[in-house]
Amino acid sequence: MPANTKPIASVWTRSRPPQREQLTREQIVAAAIELLDAEGVEALSMRKLGARLGAGATSLYRHVTNRDELIQLAVDDVCGELDLPAPADPAQWRAAVAHTATEVRAMVLRHPWVALELGQIGLIHIGPNAMRMSSELLAWFEAAGFPAREKQPAAGTLMSYVIGIATAEAAYISLIARSGSTESAWVASRSQDFDEGADPRQLREDHFAYGLDRVLDGLAARLDGRGSGRLQP
Repeated sequence: MPANTKPIASVWTRSRPPQREQLTREQIVAAAIELLDAEGVEALSMRKLGARLGAGATSLYRHVTNRDELIQLAVDDVCGELDLPAPADPAQWRAAVAHTATEVRAMVLRHPWVALELGQIGLIHIGPNAMRMSSELLAWFEAAGFPAREKQPAAGTLMSYVIGIATAEAAYISLIARSGSTESAWVASRSQDFDEGADPRQLREDHFAYGLDRVLDGLAARLDGRGSGRLQP
C-alpha cells in the first residue's frame, strides 16, 4: 500500500476497544435489532437506543463509531440466523439454492428493515455472516457448473427475486397490521380475488415457490444449453 494511502475504515477491520463496562457490543446490537424490528430504521438513533439500554449515547460510541456502523452490525447479526447448506453434491444444487432462498425470505419477514440495508451495504462493509451467505451461494452455482463469469449474475438474479418479493410481502403484512385487521379477515373480505376458505399464509408460500421455481428454471436452462447464448468459461 502506498505511504500516502489511508486504509478504508470499517467496523469489521477496526479492533475493539478494551472492555471497561458491563455493556457489550453484542448487547447493543441485540437491542438495536429489537428496536429495528419494532419501529424500523427511521426510529433508530443512538440516543433512543441508549435510553432503551439504560445507558448514555456516549457509552454506545465506545463500541460503534456511528449509527451506520450499528446497522452494519445488525444486518450481519440477522444474517447469522440463516441455515445454509454447505456445498456438496453438485446434483443437489437446485434444492440447496432453493433452501437458501427460502431462508433469506424468512429472515426478511422476521426483520423487514434488513432488505433495503442488504442492498446498500457494499463489499467493504460486508460482515462475516453475510460473506458466508454470499460465498456459499456462489460455491453452489460453481458446483452446478456455472462458469466464473456467470456465478455472480446468477446469484444476483436469485437474490433480487427473493429480496424483492419478501420486501413486498413484509409491506403487505405491515399494512394489514396497521389497519387493525388480520390477514385472514382481509383475504375473506376480498373473496372475489381468492378461493373461499383460502389460507393466506399458504397463498403467500405458494406464490413465492412459484416465482422461485421459474427463476431456477431459467438458471437451469442455462446449464442445459437452452438459454440464450452459450455458457463460456
